[in-house]
Amino acid sequence: MKSEIGTALPVMEHFYTLQGEGFHQGKAAYFIRLGGCDVGCIWCDVKDSWDVEKHPLISIKDLLKEVKNTTTQIVVITGGEPLMHDLNNLTSALQQAGLKTHLETSGAHSFSGKWDWFCLSPKKFKAPLDENLSKANELKVVVFNTSDFDWAEKYAALVPADCKLYLQPEWDKAATITPIIIDYIKLHPQWELSLQLHKYINVP
Repeated sequence: MKSEIGTALPVMEHFYTLQGEGFHQGKAAYFIRLGGCDVGCIWCDVKDSWDVEKHPLISIKDLLKEVKNTTTQIVVITGGEPLMHDLNNLTSALQQAGLKTHLETSGAHSFSGKWDWFCLSPKKFKAPLDENLSKANELKVVVFNTSDFDWAEKYAALVPADCKLYLQPEWDKAATITPIIIDYIKLHPQWELSLQLHKYINVP
C-alpha cells in the first residue's frame, strides 16, 4: 500500500541520534521510521511498525520542520518497509532544504524518492525486486544463521561492483554469531562487519 499522494506519511517515530549501522556508522542523523511492513522478519526488533494503520499520518511540512530544528545534515528514512510509500515528495523537500537523504530498505517494493545513499538489506522473507539491486550503495545482510552467508553472496554478486558489503549479526544471537562472522570476513575480506552501535551505547 502506498500512502495517499505522498504529502503525508504514516510515521511510527522520528528522532535525532547517531547512525548505528553500516557505512555511515557513528554519524549524526535524523531518523524517520515509517509505519507499514509486509516483509515479516521473525527477528524484527520493530514489529510495532508493521501495521500501517497504527501510525498517524504526519505531513511532510511538519516532518521537515522537526528535522530543521536540529543540526543534522543527514536524514535516514527507514521502517517498517519505507518503499511501501511514495517517497518522492519527502525526499525532494529534504534535499531542497540542503539535507542528505539516506534510505534503509529490504528493496521488496518499487523504488521511489531521490537518494544520496541507498542501503539495501535483503530479507529471505520477501526478496528484493531485481530493479532495485543496481541502485544499492550499500548491501547490509543480517546474519541469523550460517546459511545466511550464501544468501549474502547471492546478492553481493548482483549489486554494483563498488557497493559496500556488510555482514551484521542479528542482535539476539550476536554473542554466538559474531565470532562466526569475523572468521567468515577473514576468509572473504570483501565484506566488513556492521554492529548495531546504537544498542551498545544505548541511544535510539
